[in-house]
Amino acid sequence: MLDKIINEMHLYEKKVLKAVGEVGGQAIPEDVARSTDLDIKQVMSAAGALESKGIIEIERDVEEVLSLGPSGATYAQEGLPERKILEALHQEHTIHMKDLAQKSDIDPSEVKIAIGWIMKKGWAVLDKGNVTITPEGEKALKKPGIDEVLLKTIMDSTKILTLGGLSNSLNEGFNLLKKRKGLINLNKNSSYTLTVTSKGEEILEHGFQIREEATQLTHQQLKTDSWKDLHYRGYDVQAEHPLIFPGKMHPLQRTIQEIRRIFLNLGFMETRGTILESAFWNFDCLFQPQDHAAREMQDTFYVKSPLTTDLPSEDMVGRVSQVHEDGGDTGSEGWGYHWDVDVARQSVLRTHTTCVSARYLAENEPPLKMFSVGRVFRRETITYKHLPEFHQVEGIVAAEEINFKNLLGIIKEFYHQMGFEVRFRPAYFPYTYLSTECEIYLPEKESWIELGGSGMFRPEVLEPLGIETPVAAFGLGIERLAMIQLGIKDIRQLYQSDLGWLRNLPVTQTYSQK
Repeated sequence: MLDKIINEMHLYEKKVLKAVGEVGGQAIPEDVARSTDLDIKQVMSAAGALESKGIIEIERDVEEVLSLGPSGATYAQEGLPERKILEALHQEHTIHMKDLAQKSDIDPSEVKIAIGWIMKKGWAVLDKGNVTITPEGEKALKKPGIDEVLLKTIMDSTKILTLGGLSNSLNEGFNLLKKRKGLINLNKNSSYTLTVTSKGEEILEHGFQIREEATQLTHQQLKTDSWKDLHYRGYDVQAEHPLIFPGKMHPLQRTIQEIRRIFLNLGFMETRGTILESAFWNFDCLFQPQDHAAREMQDTFYVKSPLTTDLPSEDMVGRVSQVHEDGGDTGSEGWGYHWDVDVARQSVLRTHTTCVSARYLAENEPPLKMFSVGRVFRRETITYKHLPEFHQVEGIVAAEEINFKNLLGIIKEFYHQMGFEVRFRPAYFPYTYLSTECEIYLPEKESWIELGGSGMFRPEVLEPLGIETPVAAFGLGIERLAMIQLGIKDIRQLYQSDLGWLRNLPVTQTYSQK
């Protein structure tokens, strides 16, 4: 154990310990510096390291040293301004304020301060601009004030005066002088005593060799093989170190990037859409009736500027209208109401990313695999599990042979790569059939939690878009997934600037680590 400690000691630490040990186990840093080839900073640095290891103790003694300030040195020689005024009053008894500077031979700028002090000391009174000496002032002529005594003492002293070494009366003088700017200075002088501990004595008794130690290698040493003959200092990997907080990706963004990586590796193509969308793409082309509850003002953000948006071709608008009214050519009965094109023109903040999928299908021909990650907006009350703005990931697969079983396999593989066990439950969505909700298992809670929905796009969605192949679709909320990964219970924490939480998050983390 001692060999390990000695091996990890710096060369300067060994020199300081040996120097203190040679003079009986106690020394001051100045003596250690003189007995070694170290300067005082190197000695104190090594002593601090030794103290942290319990090898020596450092006793600090702080003395408050008195010295005269710029004005104090002048007043110690020439006298305080109030003393000069007192002497002038002794000659004339009463002097008007405007004549004080001339008759007492003080600077005009000192008059007001001097009058304040002479009255505070009771040496004079002020009445209607006239300063008159008091009996107390007459007595003060015979002996200096205690503050004047202290000024004289500091000026004449041949040794350092400390605040702790003053008598009670001189302490009163100090209390007076410290209220006046520039008269007296109080400096703190620290002295240190180094004492070897029992652990240090064991190391000294064990003995050690002081020799140069290598902490890094040079090109020349490697080239000449001289590194083989060097003595290397050991390193304590448990030593204290400063905390460093490097820049790193926000945890929510990290989850998003992990999702992107999985779908890209599965052969999906990523696309994006705008957050400002028409009701047509957000609702109508997804076979969501215009009187649906989700389209009410209390659930959707309708935009005032622009109030309306452009619609696609008349042919597509007509096909969507017909599907809503009577099912069109899909074999469906539709919703059986009169579809209003003006309602479809309304501007909204998209409530889901499925509108991106609809646009993509309208602009691209199958076969295709597409996903999109983006922000969506809903009129939600802010709580620990709901926000009016959050992220969704949406995906579709369109091909001749694609079926519901393929859809479940894709979702299962996605959650497997995220580190979760998944199961599916029947559900209902306006724009899909064979609809399911995806649930993942939380071992620590021994329960399942719903994380997203999926299904096959209905013919009422595909026919107006001109798609004749089956289309599998899925979507999930990203914030809830991030909360599970990070072990947090309040969704708002993902958006708060909690530096303590953000700094302490590991750079990488898997669900199984929690």
